[in-house]
Order: sequence, then C-alpha cells, then structure tokens
Amino acid sequence: MAILNLTPDSFSDGGSYPTVEAAVEAAAAAVRDGADSLDLGGESTRPGAPRVEAAEQIRRVVPVIQAIRARGGPLATIPVTVDTTRAEVAAAALDAGADAINDVSAGLEDPAMLPLAATRGVGVILMHRLRPPGEDCYSDQYRKDPVYAGGVVAAVREFLAGRAAAAEAAGVAREAIVLDPGLGFGKTVEQNLELVRRTGEIAALGYPVLSGLSRKSFVGRAGGHSPDDPPRERVAATVGLSVAHLLAGASIFRVHDVALHVRALRAAAAAWGISERRAREGTAAPGGR
Repeated sequence: MAILNLTPDSFSDGGSYPTVEAAVEAAAAAVRDGADSLDLGGESTRPGAPRVEAAEQIRRVVPVIQAIRARGGPLATIPVTVDTTRAEVAAAALDAGADAINDVSAGLEDPAMLPLAATRGVGVILMHRLRPPGEDCYSDQYRKDPVYAGGVVAAVREFLAGRAAAAEAAGVAREAIVLDPGLGFGKTVEQNLELVRRTGEIAALGYPVLSGLSRKSFVGRAGGHSPDDPPRERVAATVGLSVAHLLAGASIFRVHDVALHVRALRAAAAAWGISERRAREGTAAPGGR
C-alpha cells in the first residue's frame, strides 16, 4: 500500500505533492514499483498535527482521486483507500473513485463512518490509537510512558476485536475489515516493538493485519538512528522491521518506499515458505472493485 500524503505537514513526506499532477505521477511511479494499492489522505496524523476541516480534506483529496482514475491504464482500477476519520470526506472520496476507508479512529470519531462503509459496501481499516494525534507525541519523546492495563498487546487486541464487532454489527462484511495495531500511536518504542513481535495474537482474531511503521520514530530508534536524523534516513530500518512484521503475521504494508519493500517482502516470503496469497492477503483494498 503506497502512501500518498496530500498534506503540507506530514512527518516524512509533507508537501511532496504540491499539485494534482505531481500526486498522479507519484501514484503512477508507485504502481510501476509494484504497489498493490494507494492510500491517500488530506490530514496529517503525526503527533501534534492540527486538525483539518472536512472541506479542506476534500479539496486536497478528491481532485487527485479523480485524476488518478482519469489517467487510465493501471491507475483506472488500482484499489484506493482514503485516510480520514470523517464520513463526509470518505463519502466524497468514494464518489470520486476510492474503494475503501482507512480510519485511524476505528470509526469512533464520526459515528456515521461505519454505517457509510456498510451502505456503500466498501472495506474499512480500523486502527488502535490511545489518543488523537494532536494530544500525542513521538514514541521516543514520552516524559511518562503510556500505561496499558494488562499490557499493550492485550489492550490493543481487545480494542480491535471490539471495533471489528462494531463494524460487523453496522453491516460491514467481515471479509472487508482490516485491523491496524496503530504502531507509533500512543506507544513507546518498546511497546511498538512488542506489538510487532506479537502480531500473531492480533492476526488470530481472523482479520488481515496492516503494518503501518514506515519511517516512524520508533523505527529510527530501533535501527540506531539519532533522534535528529530525518525520517527519510530510516528506510533501511523500516524495511528490516517490515520483514520482521511479515514473519510475525502482518499481511498489508503501508509504506513510503514501495520498490524496496516489494523486493524484500517477496524474498522473505519465499525464504520462509509464506504463500503469495498469505503474503499479499488484503493488499488490494478490502471490498474494492
């Protein structure tokens, strides 16, 4: 899943696509590099990020989705997810040609989100977070570590199981649900790494698990980077942890660096005898066309 942040302030690639044309070219390049889907968002979810009104998110995202579809070729049919917590934005993106919704609030921020996914018959990615990004900080900068009763893995698993049940109760098909443990959202470096190691406990719920660790601060610390090193220098550490996450049970990889991940994950899957179906399960947006 190739990341296309249509924002000026995302932690790693903010401002990288200042025009619709630049974003479409990036989408085309991601597909050439082997991306199975595209994830577009108009609001940064980095720690401390300000909120963006629905109208502005729509202004940023909808013209790009429309242009991607109009480009034709592989871009006409590649699954597209919209990264938003607002049902109004998701609806506009679906109307423009998106296939599924990536909601970092797991449908809690906007009560209309899960009914929308059910009514439209589209997939939804449900993520765990401890608190909204505006109230959070980077994984290596907590003055007081987040506390999870029973441990971080048990807490995240219980939360995601509940949100998956809520989605199904709203009418979302079980096979259209993906779970995201929310790496980097309200977790310390070690809590994030524990979630990676024990992903099998979340995958045991029976839904595909999304890996969203690309270039994040805890990845940099795990890879030996200085806190002052820019996110773009965390690529090698990101690929290493993505491979570890594959072996632990993740099956969808939301990444900035598509070509490197395609080759590394394919090689790891071959070495460990992970079937192509398991390795790529869910990489086409759930409920997609």
